[in-house]
Amino acid sequence: MKRTSRSAFHALAVLFAVASVTSASGAAADDGAGPFGVTAVAAATVRTARVGALFAGGRRFCTASVVHSPRHDLVITAAHCLDRTGDAEVDFVPGYRDGKAPYGVWRLGRRFLPQAWVHGRDEDSDVAFAVVAAGRGGRGQGGRVEDVVGGNRFVAGMATGATAVTVTGYPNARPAPIVCTDKPTPRGRRQQRVECPGFSGGTSGSPWVNGDGAVVGVLGGHDGGGATADVSFSVVFGVEAAGLYRKAGRASPR
Repeated sequence: MKRTSRSAFHALAVLFAVASVTSASGAAADDGAGPFGVTAVAAATVRTARVGALFAGGRRFCTASVVHSPRHDLVITAAHCLDRTGDAEVDFVPGYRDGKAPYGVWRLGRRFLPQAWVHGRDEDSDVAFAVVAAGRGGRGQGGRVEDVVGGNRFVAGMATGATAVTVTGYPNARPAPIVCTDKPTPRGRRQQRVECPGFSGGTSGSPWVNGDGAVVGVLGGHDGGGATADVSFSVVFGVEAAGLYRKAGRASPR
């Protein structure tokens, strides 16, 4: 899991205290274009509504996001997020902000983790999908989650750094999501890294959305997503992740 750093908290304190910086950075991040490496509070938009917090036993612990699927009921996150919950009930709350669930609370159903993660905790396989059952409350009463908040495309096989990525996640210490845009760089063949301050505990599973509006990574992988809050990692989506996505996309919630 992500750990914190003193420099990250200092950087966030400065950014959150200056409203003009926050607004400008949030708007630029939504557009997928700079300023790079600046973290701000994420504005409540159509795009950020697809990202939500994961809860188990009433405790917020990770981030997930909706990806487009044939059944309109699929979320993506890090494998280490779902693995550590065991058989516990897990809820996905898209657009969570200030203790409120504007789009309802959605119970996770079947979960799909790579075999290399299940049997060996391979950090190069730290990605997972979950089928979402019907929601309750807010705008999530019945229906499918993607029909309520939309979903980003899932894309595998993209070259790392082909475009910048926008990372949106839920630090456990914050009441609202944060967002940052930067250009990822490779860490070997199967991992990628991005420098964005403030992505501390709770941001594991945060989607990396590229300039074409596709999820090309999730915060996780090396060191559980990063040894500090200032540098984050993701697996590079390849054949394994693509196969898992297809399998999960055909599945029913139970």
